[in-house]
Amino acid sequence: MITRIVIADDQDDVRGGFRIILDAQPGMQVVGEAADGVAAVELARRLRPDVVLTDVRMPGRDGVEVTRLLAGPDVPDPLRVVVVTTFDLDEYVHAALRAGACGFLLKRSGPALLVEGVRAAAAGDALISPAITARLLDHFRTGGPGEPDPRLTEREAQVASLVARGHTNAEIAAELFISPGTAKTHVANLHRKLGFRNRVEIAAWAWETGRVGQE
Repeated sequence: MITRIVIADDQDDVRGGFRIILDAQPGMQVVGEAADGVAAVELARRLRPDVVLTDVRMPGRDGVEVTRLLAGPDVPDPLRVVVVTTFDLDEYVHAALRAGACGFLLKRSGPALLVEGVRAAAAGDALISPAITARLLDHFRTGGPGEPDPRLTEREAQVASLVARGHTNAEIAAELFISPGTAKTHVANLHRKLGFRNRVEIAAWAWETGRVGQE
């Protein structure tokens, strides 16, 4: 199965570099490019790719607005959007995650992480560049340990904490000695019970409410 990708970035060389990297991967194909946010939204809605890579700062519409229009809470059939930015941490990145982005990568992180981020998004997971994970999640942290959430089982709370640390379903399974399928079910239960649509929202909630480290 081919993972179809749209790239949105106002720099020709960035789009070209990403295309070369991704088209060289087995099972990946860049099906479109856009140089501004307006064209990105139109192209993504028309092509319905598996993953959209968008820069944060672009003419027309910025990456936050692109993300909201393609993956936001009001979108009936959201796409998977990964923000790729030059900036380590700023208000645009936080807003993009809130708008529904399922990952955020730094342009300088290298080809391997770019490919991994696309694979994670296509699989329904999320990936945040390790270089900025601690700083990003520290932004969401509000204080000490939170009270148990009555909506969640103890196991679901453990899974939420591990999601917040960036673990994939396979890593959660290994950590908790459960099957990857069971880990996936727990994550799906978190989405349903908490009303979140992606793993990044679960991670932000876990850090905001002091639940990280309780596994």
